[in-house]
Amino acid sequence: MAKVAIMGYGTVGSGVYDIIKNNADRLSRNANGEEIELKHILDIRDFDDHPEKELFTKEFNDILNDGEVSVVAEVMGGLHPAYEFTKSLLEAGKSVVTSNKELVATYGTELLEIARGKNVNYLFEASVGGGIPIIRPMHQCLTANNILKIAGILNGTTNYILNQMIKNGKPFETALKDAQNKGFAERNPAADIEGHDACRKIAILASLASGKMVDYNDIDTEGITAVTLDDVKYADEMDAVVKLIGYAEFDKDGKVYSIVSPMVIKKDSPLSGVDGVMNAIMVTGDCVGDVMFYGAGAGKLPTASAVVADIVDAVKHSERSKKIFWEKPSENIMADRDSKKFSYFVRTTDSAENVQKIFGKCEFVDNIVDNESAFVTSPLTRSEAEEKLEKLSDVVTNIRVMA
Repeated sequence: MAKVAIMGYGTVGSGVYDIIKNNADRLSRNANGEEIELKHILDIRDFDDHPEKELFTKEFNDILNDGEVSVVAEVMGGLHPAYEFTKSLLEAGKSVVTSNKELVATYGTELLEIARGKNVNYLFEASVGGGIPIIRPMHQCLTANNILKIAGILNGTTNYILNQMIKNGKPFETALKDAQNKGFAERNPAADIEGHDACRKIAILASLASGKMVDYNDIDTEGITAVTLDDVKYADEMDAVVKLIGYAEFDKDGKVYSIVSPMVIKKDSPLSGVDGVMNAIMVTGDCVGDVMFYGAGAGKLPTASAVVADIVDAVKHSERSKKIFWEKPSENIMADRDSKKFSYFVRTTDSAENVQKIFGKCEFVDNIVDNESAFVTSPLTRSEAEEKLEKLSDVVTNIRVMA
């Protein structure tokens, strides 16, 4: 019998509890016949009305010092004390599974090293795609491939907001309030709408794909706060939509180019039709080509299902550490910001004549707003784009176009 613990009894933690209780027989079958029993739940709150209130503790040491507990689900969120607790558990020879993308993106290199040294597992399937399997497929199913590119809609909140703008014509602020009222966005939505959540997720995927730690602090990140309803209307004129994309590209020399940015995406791309709070991740391998992983990127049971799957995996591999790993690079692996060219969708109050003088060949878009010039540039490096944009007297919008 494998005894497990849960740290944090919020939305995801309660979902983990429900799945362990409701699907016990199936979990046992998938864990090579070993029964999985929940022994502790750590939370600072009181749960006197809970049917198994005896499971709850406010003392982390009750879990750390319990020799029977072999796997712990960390679903507390945040960096502290999640980092200190996870490190202590791994050093004590217990496997840890988590949905905490901030922790994995910040301390994953160290925690994976500790797990490998202690012959236990640190698993984090739920940290990137919620209920979407992506870590395990990249590690196992795509292992024969060199990963060339990852591009994904990695944040359900921003996707919902943009979808409301696209489908229902709601201005950004109205769409944001709607997302908050429905519980899709936090009261302080900065991590979502400013792109930080997506940045941490693409950093994890890029680290896994490259085998080297990609520091999310090195990823240029732009959110959706500057995207307007007019931008969305212009995109529709271009037979396209605007999505927040986490992007990483890998070259043969081991360099990683990565950004998080709103992008104009043509409607013939599979990513363009990803609506609501759904997430989708496209992975390009040198052998398999493009594959897409789609599903619920957040939510109680979708995320909890990925956490519990990692618990089962940790139980099945209790005698050895799985080879999910990346290391700290000995030199900078981030590609130069000008190593990748994008076309840009630009709106300006300058005349079309002046635009052509500055940008040369470009594709103009029919005006949605009077006295504007809207156009798509030829592919430019970031420095080339900035240099040309500075020559315009006024830039209303500047959004990358995904090739």
